[in-house]
Amino acid sequence: MATETKQLYEFGPFRLDPDKLLLLRDDQPIPLPPKAFETLLVLVQHSETLVLKDDLMKSVWPDTFVEESNLAQNIFVLRKTLAEAAGDHRYIVTVPGRGYRFTEKVRLVPERLDIVVESHSITRVVVDEQTDDQADDKTSSRWWPWVGVTAIALAAVFAAAWYGSSHRAPKLTEKDTVVIADFANTTGDPVFDGALRQGLSAQLEQSPFLNLLSDQRVGQTLSLMGQPKDARLTHELAQEVCQRTAGAAALDGSIAQIGTSYLLTLRALDCSNGEALASAEAEASDKNHVLDALGSVASAIRGKLGESLASVQKYDVRPEDVTTPSLEALKAYSLAMRGRKDDLIPTIPLFQRALDKDPTFAMAYAQLGVIYFNLGESARAAENLRRAYELRERLSERENFYITAHYHDMVTGNLEAAREDYELWSQIYPRDSVPRGNLGIIYILLGSFDDALAMAQKDKELSRPTKPDSNLASAYLYLNRLEEARTTAQDGLRIQAAPIYHTILYGIDFLQRDVPGMDKESAELVGKPGWEDAILQKQADTASYGGQFAKARVLAKRAVESAQRADDKQSAAEYQAVAALHEALVGNIAQAKEQAHAALALSSGREGEAISAIALGLAGDYTQATRLASTLDKTYPENTIIHSNFLPTIRAAIDTQTRNAARAIDDLAPAAPYELGYTDLGAGFCLYPVYLRGQAYLEAEQGPPAAAEFQKILDHPGVVQEEIIGALAHLGQGRAYVLSGDSSKARAAYQDFFTLWKDADPDVPILKQARIEYAKVQ
Repeated sequence: MATETKQLYEFGPFRLDPDKLLLLRDDQPIPLPPKAFETLLVLVQHSETLVLKDDLMKSVWPDTFVEESNLAQNIFVLRKTLAEAAGDHRYIVTVPGRGYRFTEKVRLVPERLDIVVESHSITRVVVDEQTDDQADDKTSSRWWPWVGVTAIALAAVFAAAWYGSSHRAPKLTEKDTVVIADFANTTGDPVFDGALRQGLSAQLEQSPFLNLLSDQRVGQTLSLMGQPKDARLTHELAQEVCQRTAGAAALDGSIAQIGTSYLLTLRALDCSNGEALASAEAEASDKNHVLDALGSVASAIRGKLGESLASVQKYDVRPEDVTTPSLEALKAYSLAMRGRKDDLIPTIPLFQRALDKDPTFAMAYAQLGVIYFNLGESARAAENLRRAYELRERLSERENFYITAHYHDMVTGNLEAAREDYELWSQIYPRDSVPRGNLGIIYILLGSFDDALAMAQKDKELSRPTKPDSNLASAYLYLNRLEEARTTAQDGLRIQAAPIYHTILYGIDFLQRDVPGMDKESAELVGKPGWEDAILQKQADTASYGGQFAKARVLAKRAVESAQRADDKQSAAEYQAVAALHEALVGNIAQAKEQAHAALALSSGREGEAISAIALGLAGDYTQATRLASTLDKTYPENTIIHSNFLPTIRAAIDTQTRNAARAIDDLAPAAPYELGYTDLGAGFCLYPVYLRGQAYLEAEQGPPAAAEFQKILDHPGVVQEEIIGALAHLGQGRAYVLSGDSSKARAAYQDFFTLWKDADPDVPILKQARIEYAKVQ
């Protein structure tokens, strides 16, 4: 035992003994390579001051020339040994291009005589006597030149520590949110920037256990912090985002190059205090194996954060299958995904660049397909989603769900298959918002509005109470819960100024006959591409609902032109087709045919063709309507909406005009399961099988069943909204009650219709006929 007094250095929980070349933490020795120890000693002795790289290298290697990478390697080892979180740099801060600063407060203390650490002989590897090539060839497995009894004892200590740390209770629960930070990249290679975070996210999204904070919510939180939505998520930003969203952990990653090898480190940090919850690291022998190492740390961290071994093993596909083996492709994909939450169009060339680098990148095809679908380019959407579907076999479970569900939803149109995909996806990944949001839309298309509301409520519950939710507001509206719909939409606008809320509020104002309110919501969307056309179409429908066809034609024309300016030919064709259908319904045959042919000239989209075919069937152009029906039948053999709604309605339109009522009723039988659903969300097209079935019963002179059909329309004002059949259903009921012999109800129904059409154009054929009929009601 030494009795002389000497100075030791203390910082944080560490103590540095220069004479014995020992670093201790809580009085326990920590192994450290000699040159790394010397580097730390110089930094500690000059704490809180900048030590230039050249000065530091001369102090550690006084008589030998070494590459700067040797110093960087020592700094990396020190940071790992001092248990710094990736990007944290609590102890050692890099001053780019200049050197390093040791920032922790250092205390000089005398050696405590009651602590005895026996020193054994240590064989030291002299790094500075190697050639540069030899030094570069050394890997992390050769950093520890300890031998003898000390090595055995330390190995035992670390084995026990590792066992204890790896067998602790789970760190997280399934409800805890995790934020993924960008990787700290010290390699100097920009290909890793963004790509590793995207790759890690794709790996961790396989997990049904981990609840990752979505990029959309990250972007929203960054905006609230005064940061750009696409700001690089550094350690500090990730911690703040995690705290602001009540997250549990932030995943901090780093990559460093050691010779030709790469070391990936991943730490899970408690968001509340920054303490490490778990960590994992893996080494890649070269750049081509970095993604393999990324997969290793992702799998390891999942287990350490509490996911069961069985779950990790079941949902653990290799990184090159989950994403791509090409780092360049992954980088382009990561840039596209980062921008996807704001504007879809600029991301297209980035996804295409990813596919140029890797033509088998399935998720890049899938993302492109969904983007093209949302932009109304159905042919390109189908092309990309089909390619993704062909390449889906080796993907992770979640990505397989993503591709398969979107393929059925957007390409084949088989909504029952898509519903099953989304429901199973939602069951396995209950915190994933994508299947919940799409399920809500599927339920609306199928007419299951109670299910749509339940799904929207569940989505809000699992996401966060303050999340703006247009699906929830819409579901309340469809179920005629207008005040809840209004409150939800207004709350949504306060959180996020999304244009869709103005269209929802317009529908509520229409049902409550609030004309100033409708004008206010319309004004909010004027001049906004992609939304101006939608609100103009709703205004055109409103005019048609009141029998004002001269006004409706002007507004419909403006809606078509606005959609064309936004390069949305499909919506333009749908608006034109709806205008044609409205003309046909009220007996304006010439205008109906003219507008239907104009719609077909604008686009060959299925909705535009189908609605045009109904209009032509009602207008007496049976040949063209039949031809369009045959084309739709052959082109979309699996499409639920085509076969359960459009085709029956086209056939019924022809049959009602040719006075074949019985066949029209039979035609509409396949539509019964989904007849209340939205056939076309974009154009607000709905409940036409119900309306034409009512017309068929009128033609068959069956009053009670006809009245029942029209009553279905009147019972669903939140679905129908400003669609013209909401007004015509009153006239239909009046005619049904005449057939039933109930004059009192007939007169009331006719009067309801006349009230709605009090400002109608006087020359509309159906209005003239209604007045003649009403005069005969006794």
